[in-house]
Amino acid sequence: MKYGVGQYFFNSIIVTVGTVIMTVLCCSLASYVLSRFEFKGKNLIFIMIVAGMMISPEVNLVSLFKLMQKLKLYNTYLGLIISYSVFQFPFTVLLFRSYMLSLPKSVEEAAMLDGCSVIQMFTKIVLPMSKPILFSGALFATMHAWNEYMFATVFVESDKLKTVPVGLVSLQTALRTDYPVLIAGLTISAAVVVVVFLIFQKQFVRGLAQGGVKG
Repeated sequence: MKYGVGQYFFNSIIVTVGTVIMTVLCCSLASYVLSRFEFKGKNLIFIMIVAGMMISPEVNLVSLFKLMQKLKLYNTYLGLIISYSVFQFPFTVLLFRSYMLSLPKSVEEAAMLDGCSVIQMFTKIVLPMSKPILFSGALFATMHAWNEYMFATVFVESDKLKTVPVGLVSLQTALRTDYPVLIAGLTISAAVVVVVFLIFQKQFVRGLAQGGVKG
C-alpha cells in the first residue's frame, strides 16, 4: 500500500523532532560536564567524542543495519532518531562545549553559595544563557534529520514509516510519475527548512559566532 505525501511529512516531523530533542538534551548534558567539571580522563573522553566526526556513516552502514535488527530498532521511528542523533553528537558537543566555556563562571559560583544544586545550575543558569548555541545545534539537527536519505532508506522498510526524501522518491515509477504531487512535495519540503532557518537565524548566527570563542 502506498501512502500519500501527508503521511511522509508526518513521519519526518516525528523523526526530526525526536532527533532534535535527543541531540540537544544529550549534547548539552555532555558539554556541561566537559566544560565545568575536572575529572580523570576528561580530555581523552572529549578527544574520543570529537574523533567521532571522522567516522563515515556509509562505512558503518552494514554493521549499523545488523545492530538495528538485533536491538529490534529496524523499521521504527526510534531507530532513525537514535542513528541521526549519534552522528550529530560529536559536532554538536564541540559547539556546545566551546560556547559553555565562554560563559562566566561567577554566576554559577554565586548560585552555588546560595545553595543551588548542580542540576539547578544547569537548568536555570547554563541552559538559559546557552540559548543561541542550543538553537544552532537544533537547527543543524533539523536540517540533517529532515533531508537525510541513506539511513531512512536502509533502516525503514514499511511504506507507512517512510520520511519525506524517501517517500517522494517512491512516488516516481518507471512508467509513470505524478509530477504535480512530486513538485508540490519537494517545494513544501524545502520550504520547511527555509522557514525554520528564517525564524531562528539570529540565534543561529549568534550561537556560531560566540561558540568559537574558546576551545
